[in-house]
Amino acid sequence: MILPQSFSTKLTRDGSLQSVYPWRSNNRISVLVDGPCYYPRMLECIENAQHYLLLEMYLVESGEIANRFIDAFSRAADRGIAVYLLLDDFGARAFGQKDRQRLLDAGVQLTFFNPLQYDKWRANLYRDHRKLLLIDGKVVFTGGAGITDEFAPTDSSDDYWHDIMVECSGSVVGDWQHAFAAVWKQCSKTALQLPLPRAERAGDLSARLTLIHPPFQEVKGSLTNQLRSSQQRIWIITAYFIPTRKIRRLLQRAARRGVDVRVLVPGEKTDHPAIRRVGQRYYQRLLRNGVRIFEYQPRFLHAKIWLCDDWVSVGSTNLDRWTQHWNLEANQEVNDSSFAARMAVVLMDDFASSCEIQYAQWRSRPWYQRLLESFWSTVAMWIQYYSQRRLRSRRK
Repeated sequence: MILPQSFSTKLTRDGSLQSVYPWRSNNRISVLVDGPCYYPRMLECIENAQHYLLLEMYLVESGEIANRFIDAFSRAADRGIAVYLLLDDFGARAFGQKDRQRLLDAGVQLTFFNPLQYDKWRANLYRDHRKLLLIDGKVVFTGGAGITDEFAPTDSSDDYWHDIMVECSGSVVGDWQHAFAAVWKQCSKTALQLPLPRAERAGDLSARLTLIHPPFQEVKGSLTNQLRSSQQRIWIITAYFIPTRKIRRLLQRAARRGVDVRVLVPGEKTDHPAIRRVGQRYYQRLLRNGVRIFEYQPRFLHAKIWLCDDWVSVGSTNLDRWTQHWNLEANQEVNDSSFAARMAVVLMDDFASSCEIQYAQWRSRPWYQRLLESFWSTVAMWIQYYSQRRLRSRRK
């Protein structure tokens, strides 16, 4: 695992890694909802870059949105801007060779995380799922979106993926750059030659970068701490919902002590119906213990946001087993009542566009739906079992 040498760490009893990066003050963070909002803003910042651009992305596919970013990066490189793109090899499998060559011809530095190889077997499962765009050490974008037409179709269709990004400026940007540089060095075998960002005051928010690098689970550990201590609300928004036993137990305990516990997940519009079935296996017990479950109806819900009292975490992390065992992840945490209130307004709109699952209704669901839940849960269990066996063998 890559760890920043200049920051303190603590390994907890459950294997989570705490306090890689500290809480930092003097930040400004904006909420950007859906591709027609965050893509233009990201492209605007690329056009205004003066020194360097860093992009770390999981899902990148050739298309109109990718073309816009390729053109923007190419123009930046022509202006003498240093451009570094770190893409996950699996997530970028639909990113065509012609588009890759366009970037290289423009002078963009392009590298891939964990290239797929037949002889690597299960090692191919380890993926870089993080999403960040960083400009000049001053601004960083993160959230759940990739660079694909699925998030903002160029035609008049409104059936695009629903996601939320945040734009951050202030002292926390330096930590994002440090995290990018560590993975870049691992993949490219060369160190980034970039100036350290100046910790300028941009606002009054307290924020922190948290990471996942299996088996270390800093993001998960931060969430479980909030689930234990929250007194008013716990709102979980996730595209893929296969929570661990510990998280399910903490959600149920919080609901029983009177906390407003809500889980918002995709409805029938999803890119992985099997994963949705696995998550539905947990509905009945959660509902029985007072957890409210909503399924988003208009489009595919791809956002990953956790709101616990005044604490908010936004980033790439889903509540699924893939994240827990195989993915690099990164989340932006914010601890501020005004920011939490702004995020709550956005999420209330999503709850209003969702169907709430009722306990009595769920208990009477058809037998074939129960069978699908059981089948896909068994498949997920065996995948987890074999991945854990490999992980234990690597530690010996």
